[in-house]
Amino acid sequence: MKHEKIVVVIDLPQPTGAELWPPDEPGPRARLHKPWRTLVAVVEVVLAVLAGWAAYACWHNAAAVVVTRTEDGALLESHRYFGGLLAAAIGIGIVAALLLVDAARQLLLAVRARGLKTSD
Repeated sequence: MKHEKIVVVIDLPQPTGAELWPPDEPGPRARLHKPWRTLVAVVEVVLAVLAGWAAYACWHNAAAVVVTRTEDGALLESHRYFGGLLAAAIGIGIVAALLLVDAARQLLLAVRARGLKTSD
């Protein structure tokens, strides 16, 4: 005896939430070209440099060399790594990279973005 599955698909319209928002009102469009964005970009670059310095300091303080002399006079050298400082260095480095990317975006918007000319 063969069993067959019957699949029933009911295709109902899904709510989009469009009715929750009022229709767009005509008015002035927001400008992207704002010269003060240059100052924001400069501040972000300074913060990125400081974050890079902090990441460098965390990375180089995350390792310690432990030297032990045994009874027969042999020197044993081992390296101890501190995971918290390594993780902090990686996290701060990521923040520095994001700050540099956003600084580039701000600088481009300060210099190049112009209003779109629309024909009505």
